[in-house]
Amino acid sequence: MSISSADRAIIRHRARFACEYCGVTESEVGAELTLDHYRPMSEEGADSLENLAYVCHRCNEHKGAYWPRIQSDLPLWNPRQDVREEHFISLMDGTLAALTPIGVWTIRRLRLNRTPLVQNRLLRQAQTDKDRQLRQYQDTARLLVELLAQQENLLREQQELLEEYRRILHVLGGPE
Repeated sequence: MSISSADRAIIRHRARFACEYCGVTESEVGAELTLDHYRPMSEEGADSLENLAYVCHRCNEHKGAYWPRIQSDLPLWNPRQDVREEHFISLMDGTLAALTPIGVWTIRRLRLNRTPLVQNRLLRQAQTDKDRQLRQYQDTARLLVELLAQQENLLREQQELLEEYRRILHVLGGPE
């Protein structure tokens, strides 16, 4: 494989530094990932940016040099061309469920429901939930501060009106 460092940087950035198949990030595995030919070189694949995916070592290992050889063979999901949400859905238990035959085949071939990936998805879901709750708490706190400021303004206006009322009563000679 003769990929320039500039092309490698483009591919890493395009993939957001995560495996394009399973989603684990460089920071989660503690290292850069690897480049994989979606269509293997042994099956006339090229070193083009469209054919290269940024993947973790385990997905690369499970994919191997797979390429459909006969009409009935299914292709793997192509992160370069296919929309993930059309083929997979993440379930609350951290597993991926397939929505299409290509999704079924990809999950099976790449073992996308292996235990560490399921645990990783659950951790991400928990972190996403925490982040959402934190944003809600921050929004609530901001609204409370705004409400307190409005309440202070209303109290100040009420005091001014009471003072005005006292002055009017005093001018009219009524009780203060």
